[in-house]
Amino acid sequence: MDGREAQISNSGSKRGGWITFPFIAGALAGLALAALGWLSNLIVYLIDVFNVKSINAAQISNITNGCSNLFPVIGAIVADSFLVEVCGDGADGGEATVVATCVVPVMVIAMVMTVSSDVVMTKGIILLTLTTTLDPLRPQPCDNGSSLCTPPSKLQYAVLYTGLALACIGSGGTRFTLATMGANQFDKPKDQGIFFNWYFITLYIASTVSNTAIVYIEDNVSWGIGFGLCAVTNFIGLAFLLMGNRFYLHDKPQGSPFTGIARVIVATIRKWTVRLSSNIDDYYFGHDGTAGIAPTPKKSFRFLNRAALKIEGDVGSDGSIAKPWRICTIQQVEDLKTLIRIFPLWSSSIFLGTPIGIQASLTVLQALTMNRHLGPHFQIPAGSILVICLISTSIFLTIIDRFLCPMWQRLTRRSPTPLQKIGLGHVLNILSMAVSALVESKRLKIAQAHHLQDQPKSIVPMLALWLFPQLVLVGIGEALHFPGQVSLYYQEFPTSLKSTSTAMIALIIGIAFYLSTALIDLVRRVTGWLPDNINDGRLDNVYWLLVVGGVINFGYYLVCAYLYKYQNVEKGEENLETSSGTDK
Repeated sequence: MDGREAQISNSGSKRGGWITFPFIAGALAGLALAALGWLSNLIVYLIDVFNVKSINAAQISNITNGCSNLFPVIGAIVADSFLVEVCGDGADGGEATVVATCVVPVMVIAMVMTVSSDVVMTKGIILLTLTTTLDPLRPQPCDNGSSLCTPPSKLQYAVLYTGLALACIGSGGTRFTLATMGANQFDKPKDQGIFFNWYFITLYIASTVSNTAIVYIEDNVSWGIGFGLCAVTNFIGLAFLLMGNRFYLHDKPQGSPFTGIARVIVATIRKWTVRLSSNIDDYYFGHDGTAGIAPTPKKSFRFLNRAALKIEGDVGSDGSIAKPWRICTIQQVEDLKTLIRIFPLWSSSIFLGTPIGIQASLTVLQALTMNRHLGPHFQIPAGSILVICLISTSIFLTIIDRFLCPMWQRLTRRSPTPLQKIGLGHVLNILSMAVSALVESKRLKIAQAHHLQDQPKSIVPMLALWLFPQLVLVGIGEALHFPGQVSLYYQEFPTSLKSTSTAMIALIIGIAFYLSTALIDLVRRVTGWLPDNINDGRLDNVYWLLVVGGVINFGYYLVCAYLYKYQNVEKGEENLETSSGTDK
């Protein structure tokens, strides 16, 4: 009896499946509303409340976005390593009693981590709220029409950065590991793929609400009330997560995968001079493992096979490992090979996310200089302009899931692969940057025609609606490449690294925001394209630079995709086609 069967028999009812989705979706929606309610309007907050210059505000926002996306990776590593070590070697058994004694401590610790993350995030939001309500914690507001503003003091910066850091740590506690938790509730690759689509639909709908309703309250009612709503939705999300606990399917802990990966590297180095053997019996498959049920040593990255090569003294008389850092199982070796194979594809996604990070911050700056009125009485908040990207992503996620993928499957008798989705996302992202460059060229011409180069806070007589096409394109691209990446990593990563696999998208976004910050800083140092008054700059050249980089990166991606051989995705597709044929 395996871990899943034991849980079903002990509970008396089946766990997992779609019954868990409302709770996971509710938790995700609450966390997204809380995290993005303050993050999406951060540039405007820094400029209007803290008197930070425009490009500097964009830089701070990018760094904060990077942090909020890197902390989920730390949470995933903890989930995949520290938590599973609670059971130790006792988790090797398969009996129901062993599963029960192992799972309970892990779930207790996981819930404590979730609650702690929410508390930390709330503390960060409270600090940000105090900066809007207490005069000593914020600089004096600028005089109307004046470009001379009092900069923040060291104390004010310290409180601001502490609040941002706490909010980032809290928002990163559970956000992307929820994707793994939800996917683990399903056994079939088809159901997992559908879950990922609806996961992103939920994420983007919640983000849309956050970027419109909460941002509007912050801009037009009160920053304090807006930040307070973020804290409330944070606790609501936590409540949804806890309410669904009795329905969740908890996988049996397997032991830390990161220790195994490190052991492969160390064992390979220590056996570098040992000659490889062609006899399969000379390799170690585990305490009770045999070549019939474990993977055989593959020829790719053959030098790593040394880590599983048995030499005298490595294995005890009972078949157990005598020297853990001199020998590993073939499974651990193949797990490391899987990570090496997928790394080039993963790296190409970092350079895909970097232009998106730059575009997000610079688009807000463009919107601040444009006519954002819709009718005589309503003005679109500058921080809400990015909601167009979220809306287009949400709509096209539904269209792709319900119409385009079934149509593709009817025409080709196969579902579109994750690599095909990611490739289309690359193309749309390049098109989006090209449209951004053309729109900015038009905006600059209008600004120059009205002699606005020397007026930092002047409004260019051009509707902000011109920014919508570029955001729609990048949104459609995200509807393709983000779910494609999550699906690829989840299915291709080793089983022991499932939590880390879905958090890899967060790592991509985090690194991309840091690279976007570095690239903007480089452009500022080398060129005059990005002054504080963008009406006197050449932001269009920055976008054309991103187009060139995107084309080069797309070529790199095509080479990586052509050379990559699926490990598990095609198996899942074959199983799906077999089951479909049987149903007929």
